Amino acid sequence: MRFGVLGALGVWSADGRTVAAGGPQLRALLAMLLLNVGQTVGVRRLVEGLYGPQAPSGAAHALQSQVSRLRRRLGAAGETGELLQYGPAGYRLLVDPDDVDAHRFERLAGEGRHVLAAGDHAGAARLLGEALGLWRGPALADVIDAPFAGEQAARLEELRIAVLEDLVEARLARGEHRDLAAELPESVAAHPLRERLRGQLMRALYGSGRKAEALQVFEEARRTLAEELGVDPSPELGGVHVAVLRAGSSPAEAAGGVPAQFTSFVGRDGDLERVRALLGERRLVTLTGPGGVGKTRLAVEAAGRERDEVRFVDLAPVADGAAAPQALINALGLREAGLVPALSGPLDPAERLIAGLADRRVLLVLDNCEHVVAEVAALARRLLAACRDLRILVTSRERLSITGETLHPVPPLPLDGGGPEALDHPAVRLFADRAAAVRPGFLVDDANVDTVLRLCRALDGLPLAIELAAARMRSLTLEEVEARLDDRFRLLSRGDRSAAPRHRTLHSVVGWSWDLLSRPEQTLAARLTVFSGGAPLHAAARVCGPSEGEVVELLADLVDKSLVETGGGRYRMLETVREFCAERLTGDGDGDGERERLRAAHAAYFLESARAAEPYLRGPDQLEWLARLDAERGNFHAALHWAAGADPVLGLRLLAALSWQGQLRGLPGERAAVAAGLLMTVGDEPPAGLEEEYTLCLAHAAAADNVHDRRLRDHLERLAGRRLRYPFLRVLRFMVNGPCHADGEVPADPWSRAFTRLESGVKSLLVGERDTAEEAFRAALEGFRGTEDRWGVLTALEQLAGFADEPGFAALMAEAIDLAGRLGAVEDLTRLLVRNADGLADAGRLLAARAEYERAVEFARRAGTPETQAGALRGLADVARLRGDLPAARELYDRALRGCGRASMGGALTRWRILIGLGRIAEAEQDAGQARLRYRQALATARAYGDRPAAAASAEALAAVAAFNAAGR
Repeated sequence: MRFGVLGALGVWSADGRTVAAGGPQLRALLAMLLLNVGQTVGVRRLVEGLYGPQAPSGAAHALQSQVSRLRRRLGAAGETGELLQYGPAGYRLLVDPDDVDAHRFERLAGEGRHVLAAGDHAGAARLLGEALGLWRGPALADVIDAPFAGEQAARLEELRIAVLEDLVEARLARGEHRDLAAELPESVAAHPLRERLRGQLMRALYGSGRKAEALQVFEEARRTLAEELGVDPSPELGGVHVAVLRAGSSPAEAAGGVPAQFTSFVGRDGDLERVRALLGERRLVTLTGPGGVGKTRLAVEAAGRERDEVRFVDLAPVADGAAAPQALINALGLREAGLVPALSGPLDPAERLIAGLADRRVLLVLDNCEHVVAEVAALARRLLAACRDLRILVTSRERLSITGETLHPVPPLPLDGGGPEALDHPAVRLFADRAAAVRPGFLVDDANVDTVLRLCRALDGLPLAIELAAARMRSLTLEEVEARLDDRFRLLSRGDRSAAPRHRTLHSVVGWSWDLLSRPEQTLAARLTVFSGGAPLHAAARVCGPSEGEVVELLADLVDKSLVETGGGRYRMLETVREFCAERLTGDGDGDGERERLRAAHAAYFLESARAAEPYLRGPDQLEWLARLDAERGNFHAALHWAAGADPVLGLRLLAALSWQGQLRGLPGERAAVAAGLLMTVGDEPPAGLEEEYTLCLAHAAAADNVHDRRLRDHLERLAGRRLRYPFLRVLRFMVNGPCHADGEVPADPWSRAFTRLESGVKSLLVGERDTAEEAFRAALEGFRGTEDRWGVLTALEQLAGFADEPGFAALMAEAIDLAGRLGAVEDLTRLLVRNADGLADAGRLLAARAEYERAVEFARRAGTPETQAGALRGLADVARLRGDLPAARELYDRALRGCGRASMGGALTRWRILIGLGRIAEAEQDAGQARLRYRQALATARAYGDRPAAAASAEALAAVAAFNAAGR
């Protein structure tokens, strides 16, 4: 017989008939016994479960009567054995637990959870889905009024939701984001306090391209948790929020930074298991092997099964090893403060990486390291020593050769034996899979397996070579592919024998594929190598082809022949193929001239793209345009590097056009070296008509080297009073030189007018004119709302919050935080969280303030911004001081003080508040000398930046200490 309690109580005979279980008391008795199947349940427990703690007299006799009737019903159902037994300790129901849906559910749930932890997402989805399929409604639905039922139903419901969450996790890993984005809102609405479900909905929405909605889910969670429980989101949900904020336009980045793959993973199960085992035990694992053997794909598959955060860094485009740290900074999404001069000296890139990785469980995948192996080895050694929770997975044609490195040589696919067993060879299965993709219906069987095996052996089992050969099945028969490859290898065997055998094999098969291309296909394939990180169709057509229509057809052919991959509207080449095709571009006749013409066309195209985008970065479409620019980050970098040496005027213009994007995204570091090179080429004065571009170039260079600071300040002053083509220069002048007098001419564009009002408000605030400042900030907010620029609105909201009462402050800050999240401005978001926490602390809500400060610390740490982390630590110190924990407060203040040494207005304010806090501690400890020292330091800091209210507060604190001391201390 089968029994069910996951819904209304159900009993079914062996032949599938429904068996009536009797009245409410009889059903409740059976349900209790089923939940404890195989176990003896005492009489007293059964009585209390049926009648409650205050059972009526005669309840035990009534129980005996119920048991008798239950035995008769089970017998009437055709059960010949004695299912219900009685012993001295009570009653026991002898049923196989798997015949009771609740027990079967728990067994399947446990197995599914175990399989999920092992990385088998398909198996987990099957088991967990089967478990949930056993539910027919609310557990114990028709006996829920029985005294025992409420607690048991709640327990089962909790298990059901946990299994649902595990199933969602498995489906997310399988890429089912769109389906889950449609399904999960109903579950979240039914269980609004389940933070894991909220986080999964955020990931599903982001993976479906709905980042703004994902961020809104977090804000709804924050409000619900605060209203219902008076708590803030957990670190786990906060971590999802951070990941979505920091992730770029690719859904793969939100899932962990692993690039999406366009083909199935075949033939490396043993290697995958070994690499995963190594990653569980070792902190530095290097996959070595020749080009085309499948190192990158193996690393991607292993990383994709990690539960920790994963960041993937492709170092193939890095021409100079010195640029490797910046490539890691980019991949980790570490932001910089923007184009603020480094008055205290540049922040070492490795130190920024350490700040961003400290106490963070991350697997860093460093791909294609062989050409920068020395620099990567030094950097890896430093990071692993400083970051205890960091692991690194490297792919390279040679080892790093540092202490602690574990090697896993990636061999070609095995090809031992023949006959029927050959059908299961990984190389044969790979060929069959890729051939079927271009010739539907193609199968490897007993009739052709020996031919496929010979072909794979001729290709040395190299996966890339096998895939290229299989792609030819679109237009050739299997026998023709084998014959042509034989001819090719015989011809090449008379050539250079100095190369490694497998390198010759791969070079030969790529060359064979190249020779089979038409001349127009060869031309396009060679020209596509000018792009870094791939290209959209429009860019490929403009830079490489005579017409978009022709390029569309040629690209389709190159994709069919596995020389180009496509996905997400972009076209890209595998690095091995790209290297070969780039040689063809430079190896024919006027190769150098052709390459330079292409690079010039490439740079001109991306200058045009940046200029077209720049105005839209300050309006309602800024998120869309930021995403477009983010997608071309590699191409902009390549164009800037070429222009720095070949066309400095174009370089100045391109750098200027990208400046506001760099500010919003925190990218000045990666462009500082290019800016310094441009300045050396151009000289000490700007070319005619390029004063603004030259000043922005100075700003980029000054972000990494303070030797340019004085010239930057001078050039910014020269632009005062002018109608600017780049409105960002107003922001830059304010950040570098502080608020200035009103320009002689009112700005023409609405955005610049709004910023001028904002600047005026800050100036009034610094001199203590609060009413004038508030009026200016309201005008700025109105102006920025008119332009629909999120950055401007959130900046004005932050300033206005300082004039609001407690409810008004909370509303203004909530809107500003939401806008920063939508914009992906992690540094701004961190600053706003600190400001919001300050408001909570001022209102006496110290526990809520501490939670908000802790979130801000996490955001700042992940963003790698010491200044913003200092502000959050300062807040935690304030809370500790106000709660009377002076030693903890002093330690936090000292940590914060070390992080705000760089000169900027924000850093100065943080430093002032830290010094005031240290002074308060000294006062509490009755150390008047130390208190005076700290207040004097605070006064000097406030005066240096012209902050009159802060200076007045410092002087007042100093005077109070002096008066107290004079009164008898």
